[in-house]
Amino acid sequence: MSTIPDRTPVIVGVGQVVDRIEAGDYRALSAADLAAAAAEAALADSGAAPAVRPLVRVVGAVRTFEDSGAAPSPFGRPGKFPLAVARRLGVTPDHAILGKVGGDTPVSMVMELGDRILAGETDAAIAFGAEAISTTRHLSGRGETRDWAEHDEGSIDDRGLGYEGMLSATAARHGLRGAPIAYALLENARRARLGLSREDYALEMGRLFAPFTQVAAANPWSCSASAPMTAEQIATPGERNRIVTDPYTLKLVARDQVNQGAAVLLMAAGAARAAGIPEERWIFVHGAALAVEREILDRPDLDRYPAANAAIAAAFARAGKTAADMAAFDFYSCFPIPVFTAAIEGLGLAADDPRGLTLTGGLPYFGGAGNNYSMHAIASMAERLRRQAGSFGFVGANGGFQSKYGAMVLSGEPCAWPGCEKEGIQTRLDAAPKPAISERAQGTGTIGTYTVVHTKGMPAHGIAIGTLADGTRFIANPADETTLARMAETDPLGAKVTLTAGEKTNTFVFAE
Repeated sequence: MSTIPDRTPVIVGVGQVVDRIEAGDYRALSAADLAAAAAEAALADSGAAPAVRPLVRVVGAVRTFEDSGAAPSPFGRPGKFPLAVARRLGVTPDHAILGKVGGDTPVSMVMELGDRILAGETDAAIAFGAEAISTTRHLSGRGETRDWAEHDEGSIDDRGLGYEGMLSATAARHGLRGAPIAYALLENARRARLGLSREDYALEMGRLFAPFTQVAAANPWSCSASAPMTAEQIATPGERNRIVTDPYTLKLVARDQVNQGAAVLLMAAGAARAAGIPEERWIFVHGAALAVEREILDRPDLDRYPAANAAIAAAFARAGKTAADMAAFDFYSCFPIPVFTAAIEGLGLAADDPRGLTLTGGLPYFGGAGNNYSMHAIASMAERLRRQAGSFGFVGANGGFQSKYGAMVLSGEPCAWPGCEKEGIQTRLDAAPKPAISERAQGTGTIGTYTVVHTKGMPAHGIAIGTLADGTRFIANPADETTLARMAETDPLGAKVTLTAGEKTNTFVFAE
């Protein structure tokens, strides 16, 4: 490997931390503390922290849920999260990045830092992220307070929230807000395509995720000590497994009440050699790609994920590998459908593939560490590949509401820096025709997908998406409590409805 050019970016350190409330060593760390602890672990993992630390001139932070507006911050928060973490590390970066919202960010951030190393901006860079949502809730429930507000001088490259293009105003007016609702609509669209009953599809989701629970139960970095579950336990509603949004029970939903952090350290190969980091510990990116999906109502098929499939295909093509060449996988698993569309249907893998579909245990069981989950996946993959010399692994990172996807092929086998495929993929995706949408839906239509949101065990809100007689797409809410109750009690997929356009929203009743 001594022939690898000096500017080639390589992963030389990874770190993960967890701060379990029930553990004897619980410290009630803030998100900045957790991210710094993970970054320190990544530096230590390189085996050359004293030599590497002063070389870190670029840092990249994954946006916390607090900075995303997705979680409260009753204790305050750092005004410049990447600088707050860098200060804890004793690092003074020339460039500090705060990424956009999205679970794809760990892939895009690692690739951007690698590009900056290749360009000579820095000899070392660290990507990191963390969440302390569980501690915030725990301390608030006990009536305790903390002061987590911090100010750091200096500028950051704040990329903004990045919610643009995920949901239209029409979708939001009808209540299509938040991940459990959006994914439930996509999930039921897939069930409609497969022609499965509610009960049969619930078991299919349970069978997909049951192996994930086994991995999470054995993972020391999981957000809590949980026991493996059967498909039936995952799929069956109960007192501790309530319905959240049809078709999801609580055990099928990403767990954001976590205290977790993860980080990845990259270096130029020449600098890593000079620091004395053993080359057998280096991990190379062999292929990577990013792709963006349209807003939900503008997608031709709600049950599929062409952006994910295109990004995965491009990453494998750049690496010159296929799924059959992978020793391990980690597919983003906030809900079942991203795994179904990317792994099961996209790559033809089986739910019980002996290699497994996750290294962490997945977001509902290992922990949905905000936008930073896939940093844990990359860290876990690096550790696995070091133990299996010459092997390859795949990480798939999903963002938004199946809105964007990052794909990455990793290995200890040396290669040139591949860069990240983007523009060519996006041009092809953007060329697909958009469905016609009826903003003011009138007349008779057919439900293609739906969800019912449950609050305190009772149906609280419903959304249906379908087609009118002329083939245009509609979105609508049940017109009354009777219609909502019928949506919850009987399977509405394929049902005929009568639509009425209101001032702001469309409503429907079932056609008799």
